[in-house]
Amino acid sequence: MIYLLRHGETVWNTLGRFQGQQDSPLTGRGLEQADFVARLLLEEMTDDPHTVELHVSPLGRTRETAERVQRVLPLARREDARLMEVSVGSWDGLTMFEIDNEFPGVLDGSDAFDWYFRSPDGESFDAACARAKSWLADIEGPTVAISHGLFGRLLRGVYAGLSRREMLELPVPQDGFYRLCGGTFSLVSGSSVRAPSLQTQ
Repeated sequence: MIYLLRHGETVWNTLGRFQGQQDSPLTGRGLEQADFVARLLLEEMTDDPHTVELHVSPLGRTRETAERVQRVLPLARREDARLMEVSVGSWDGLTMFEIDNEFPGVLDGSDAFDWYFRSPDGESFDAACARAKSWLADIEGPTVAISHGLFGRLLRGVYAGLSRREMLELPVPQDGFYRLCGGTFSLVSGSSVRAPSLQTQ
C-alpha cells in the first residue's frame, strides 16, 4: 500500500509559477492543507505506523509538509531525490506568460497539460517516468510518499499503466491524498476532519 501526498499550497502556486526543482514556502492555506491531510491520513491508515515508511522529496515544500504530517503520525522519515518534481530547466520559477515572452513560439500548439516537456533543457517525460518506475520498484511495504503535482501524476500513471495523455490530465489536489493498491489508485478526500478554509491568499 502506498499513500501518495502532494505538498500544500505554496506562494508560487498562488502566482502561477512552475516551481520545478526550485522552491517557495507554504502559504498559510498550504499549512492548513498539510495539517488536514495529516489528520485524514491518520483516520484512513489501517497499518501500524511503526511498519510504515515515510519517503519525502528533499525540496523545501515537501519537507515542510512532512513536518506537519509527523506531528500527527510518528513515522520515520527518509528523503529520496527520485520523488522530486520534474524540472523544466531554465523555465523553473517562471509563469507560462514569462516563458512565452522569453521563448517565443516554443509553446505554440501546447496546452495546460503538455507544455512542461517543451523546455529545451528540462527533464524529459521518459526520464521522469524512469525515476517513478525506479522508486516504485524499491517499495516493499506500506509507504507514505510526499511528492509534487506533476511528478505525482506520473507516479500514479506509471503505477496504473496509463498512457502519457491520461497521466498528464490527472488531478493534483492539495487537500487529499491517493491510495495506491493492486495496480489502481483512488483519491481519499472526504472525512469527518474539518477541511481547510478555501480563502485565496
